[in-house]
Amino acid sequence: MRQILLSHGEDGYWVVECPSLPGCVSQGKSREEAIDNAREAIQAYVDALAADGLPVPEERFDAMLIAV
Repeated sequence: MRQILLSHGEDGYWVVECPSLPGCVSQGKSREEAIDNAREAIQAYVDALAADGLPVPEERFDAMLIAV
């Protein structure tokens, strides 16, 4: 299980990042599409690491929401 960050980009697309997998970013026209695309991107990222014999980073991201 991976945590993701979801934000609405200036171009109208939703952008998704997976902080525990550096460079693993995706997007979609809707939130749902962006999340589905992120699932595919995360799986492809992990598969590529495994194919190259590299370790898969553990989930280490911790988020906090604060009111300012």
